[in-house]
Amino acid sequence: MRKFWLQSFLITSFAFFMLWSAGKVTDLKVFTAFDTIGQALKDFQLTDYAFSNLRPEPTVDERIVLVNIGRLSRRQIAQQMMVISQFKPRVIAFDGFFNCEGGLRDSVNCPALLDTLGNLMLSSVIQEAGNVVLGTKLLQTDSLAQFDTDIYDSTEVSDPMFRDFSKEGYTSLPTEATYQEDVKLCRSIFPRRMINGKEELYFGVQIAMQYDSAKAMEFLARNKDEELLNYRGNIEVRLLRVKSLKDDETATTNFKTMFYVVDAEDMLAGNVLPELFKDNIVIMGYLGDYLGDAAWEDKFFTPLNKKVAGRANPDMFGPVVHANAVAMILNEDYVDEIPVWTQYLIAFLVCLLTVALFIYIDSKLPMWFDALSVIIQLIEVLIISTIIIYAFAEWSLKLELSVAIGISALVGPCYDIFKSVQNEVNRRLTKRRQDVLTQ
Repeated sequence: MRKFWLQSFLITSFAFFMLWSAGKVTDLKVFTAFDTIGQALKDFQLTDYAFSNLRPEPTVDERIVLVNIGRLSRRQIAQQMMVISQFKPRVIAFDGFFNCEGGLRDSVNCPALLDTLGNLMLSSVIQEAGNVVLGTKLLQTDSLAQFDTDIYDSTEVSDPMFRDFSKEGYTSLPTEATYQEDVKLCRSIFPRRMINGKEELYFGVQIAMQYDSAKAMEFLARNKDEELLNYRGNIEVRLLRVKSLKDDETATTNFKTMFYVVDAEDMLAGNVLPELFKDNIVIMGYLGDYLGDAAWEDKFFTPLNKKVAGRANPDMFGPVVHANAVAMILNEDYVDEIPVWTQYLIAFLVCLLTVALFIYIDSKLPMWFDALSVIIQLIEVLIISTIIIYAFAEWSLKLELSVAIGISALVGPCYDIFKSVQNEVNRRLTKRRQDVLTQ
């Protein structure tokens, strides 16, 4: 029995070595140009299927209302904010900031400065409202940007005439995109960051802090550097349609509307119900030039996308991503993950038990070994994948078991290679021993 488990351990160790070696070869990206399927699936995770297909349809979160700003000027945004403020919302959040791009403060490089009265109006509205959260942007100096790091050392903020009367939170999201025009896949948020010794909060956390500080503090108490976003819904705009979004081929996600949304012109004209805003959170931001616009600006690919692999069109505007984050915090609907050491322990146990089963079959049913080993590997991969999907769908628990899946797929070939090498070594040692005895 001791020899049996020692053999299982040695083959398991060899399988992990081969998996590690395969990972190193993949990191070299030698075959990237030929791997079209891999490129299409590189952003896919098994939990995306749970997001898109298995979770129950969300109910509208009436505490959060989205207002489109389209291409409005600062004066018009001030007018929007003035109308909103009259309805007594708990928090007014603006997904953006008011400054001059590049720091050039002249009317040629910063046309917004021409409307002096509009700027004063916006500053006055923010001050009078007293409950406004403005966005900021995380930045890296050139010396830091050359490294692949999530460390930031500065922020881009609004001019003092606006920020002095508001709270702030950074709207930057971890997307691995270098430029605004790049494909942006958003799965998570940074709850907080230390910038030059000062703690800065993520935009959604700051909004939640102003609405329900206890819930926000509880979220921060999880003390996670990066939190997975537990997406629940999107906004969808259907013009002249009565069919459900489930059957609507133009819908970008498989979910019905989770957040109420008001278009720019309707907000300016006051064509809204006051009870929609009272004591609620209002998030103002760009949702297209008009509701239903297919613009890509400030738009992200998310796990709610109807196409879980090879995604073609982004499905969610930035303000809606922030709204999902706020809803997650207020509902205490977090995504939990298992520790890294647990991931490897599970993978090791799966591999060890599989190898033990292979050894038993190889000794008892050698004629059936090849067929049974392949069947066992396929069953293992299917079982692990199913567990990952349903654990996420039912308990919002992300089981990162990619190592277990990889080792399950690799254990068969590794077993054959190890046994072949071992048999050859034993044959040569036996032959040498015989040669010595015959001399």
